[in-house]
Amino acid sequence: MIDRALNIISMRLAIMKVEKFYDKVYDWMLQYGPGFVAGIVVLFVGLWLIRVFVRWTQGRMTKKEVNPSVRPFLMSMLGVALRILLVLGVMQIIGVKMTLFAALVGAFGVAAGLALSGTLQNFASGVLILLLKPFVVGDNITTNGFEGAVMAIQVFYTTIKTFDNRDVIVPNGQLSNQVIVNSSREGNRRLDINLKFTNNIDYKQVKAIINDAIDKCENILSTPDRRIGVGELQPDGYLVAVNVWVNAHGFQDTKMAVQESILQDLKDKGVKIPGM
Repeated sequence: MIDRALNIISMRLAIMKVEKFYDKVYDWMLQYGPGFVAGIVVLFVGLWLIRVFVRWTQGRMTKKEVNPSVRPFLMSMLGVALRILLVLGVMQIIGVKMTLFAALVGAFGVAAGLALSGTLQNFASGVLILLLKPFVVGDNITTNGFEGAVMAIQVFYTTIKTFDNRDVIVPNGQLSNQVIVNSSREGNRRLDINLKFTNNIDYKQVKAIINDAIDKCENILSTPDRRIGVGELQPDGYLVAVNVWVNAHGFQDTKMAVQESILQDLKDKGVKIPGM
């Protein structure tokens, strides 16, 4: 009899525990169930909207001719940022407390920012260069004491090949904080040459010889007009300033050819340049 009574008591205790468990589950469902269901719905709908928005943004970038090198990075960053915001929003809807999570994310963000400050600066500068296009591949630029042609623009660095065939790797962070001279963006450049003559040499004769010498040269642009005139008067002579317009690409070759032609014609006509 005693054993039977103990079994009955044990069964009743077990039933009471089960009933309490179901009561807790029922209370939890009443309290958190609607938020949990709403969070799941928002999660799936949000993921679908993010995919649609990312595709639309990618299409707009293609129409706006955004540099193909930066498109994948921007799309990836946009997608990740939107998904993180969506997850945080779903956690708020479900009722998860975000205090500790926010503190951990903030601490991690500060640590990562300090560790990657230089890399992030180069990345941000690279994105701006690719979007704003102060120079493009093929342009001749001067920066950080180097002059050459831009061979590649990466997200973190830019490669410049100097005219003496050296590859210069410049971090994009430096390019965003330095003065950049783009010599080929306009398509043409003005070639300036100054020549000194003594007062006993007739200026009109000099001007005619220089004009004829320039006419013999290739790659001289007809517009804007060339200018040849007295640039400066000095006690022992005068300076003749020569301004002609040439193509930006091949500027150095054209400069040497023009100077060689002028020098040779002056010598052939018997006109001496002081010191030569």
